[in-house]
Amino acid sequence: MIMYAQNKEVKIITEKLTDHIHMLKGRGGNIGLFVGDNEVFMIDDQFAPLSEKILKAIRTISDKPIKYLVNTHWHGDHTGGNANMQKEGAVIVSHENVRKRMGTEQVVWGKKRPASPKEALPVITFSDDIRFYIDEEDIFITHVHNAHTDGDALVYFTTSNVLHVGDTYFQGKFPYIDLGSGGSIDGYIKGIEKMLVLSDDDTKIIPGHGNVTSKKELNAYLKMLKGLKRNVMNAINEGKTLEEVKNDAAITKDYKSFSGWITEERIRETIYKSLKGE
Repeated sequence: MIMYAQNKEVKIITEKLTDHIHMLKGRGGNIGLFVGDNEVFMIDDQFAPLSEKILKAIRTISDKPIKYLVNTHWHGDHTGGNANMQKEGAVIVSHENVRKRMGTEQVVWGKKRPASPKEALPVITFSDDIRFYIDEEDIFITHVHNAHTDGDALVYFTTSNVLHVGDTYFQGKFPYIDLGSGGSIDGYIKGIEKMLVLSDDDTKIIPGHGNVTSKKELNAYLKMLKGLKRNVMNAINEGKTLEEVKNDAAITKDYKSFSGWITEERIRETIYKSLKGE
């Protein structure tokens, strides 16, 4: 038996979305779980110290082995448990840029992140799309270009009509656009538009963070992003500097309800830098 570090404060909560698909919440990105006749298909795995709790939660749903683990992008709150899940027998799958970034030192929020160990790296990568066929479920995985990062993936369970979008959507909050990892406001908007093409009014959408949501809420989110981009672009066209945009609360005044971990000032700064190519 593999032993993992404990994190006593965190509780893993499971939510059943369909007969075969569940969402797990703990600390970090939301986990998606598809239970087939003979295996479990998993999306993201949060942090390494939570692996034992996550595995126990999965075992309350199914005792079948975890055969595949898909990473929606490279950040540690979605890939931190990779090495532990690989020891459990999971084959790790991701966009090719996820493996590249995990395999080298990265900088996030000004802090250096060391390369991940070999055991944590994806062993199957794709460039644009990939499909899995498990029992009666057709699982379509598609790359979103330069949105949250340069390696984002949407995972759509076409039979069950459930869409896991990773951090290309922060439910109810301003997005974190990781410019240093290839993210951009234009790519983020295009990512939301791609989700809207894939979904219908009955689609259950699992965000990277937050609660299960719907196409209606996605449409409102897209409107917010386009409004912010327009306001920042207008400020740029008026010749305003980064500091002026950071301090201009009028740019985000109509979208205060989305403020959270990413504040109004932070989103103004991020969009300015993205549009200016900085």
